[in-house]
Amino acid sequence: MLGLKLLTDPRWANIAESNLEEILTDHAWCEQKAASNAISLITQNSEHEDLVHELTAIAIEEMEHFKMVIDIIKERGYELGRERKDDYVGQLMKFAKKDGSRNQAFIDRLLFAAMIEARSCERFRVLSKNIQDQDLAKFYHDLMVSEANHYTTFLNFAKKYSKDVDVDKRWKEWLEFEGNLIQSYGKKEQIHG
Repeated sequence: MLGLKLLTDPRWANIAESNLEEILTDHAWCEQKAASNAISLITQNSEHEDLVHELTAIAIEEMEHFKMVIDIIKERGYELGRERKDDYVGQLMKFAKKDGSRNQAFIDRLLFAAMIEARSCERFRVLSKNIQDQDLAKFYHDLMVSEANHYTTFLNFAKKYSKDVDVDKRWKEWLEFEGNLIQSYGKKEQIHG
């Protein structure tokens, strides 16, 4: 369904589970950044009423996920560490087109968001199926479903609002780029690491 070119090695879940405090901290900040991204898209594209409505709901949901993760951190006696730099997301941002029309930049920002949601969904699936901690396995299964919905929302808005971009063609370019990029990741206790 997601069209990702390279799936995560299930053994990555063992890396993640070996340091739950780190993966949970990284995950919490990913949720916060996802909410910020949705808010940024709203701010820059407020003329699209349906987008404002849907992305407001996503921003709220992402902040609810942030709270859920920090609650798990607290319940387990861990500490929410400082925000982590996400090199994977930084590389995706570099791939996004910024030098074309306003519409091209908008569409690529939506595809950028869809890509992150797709990979997060896939990583949550790996965690849900491969970690021993059954409470966290269920938690990540539930989040996987949510991320899949976000992925389709961003992709559908890209298709709806494109004026001068062949969205299917550009999405294939995103998938190819991400497929090559992700080969360097999956070795750390980070959601995208």
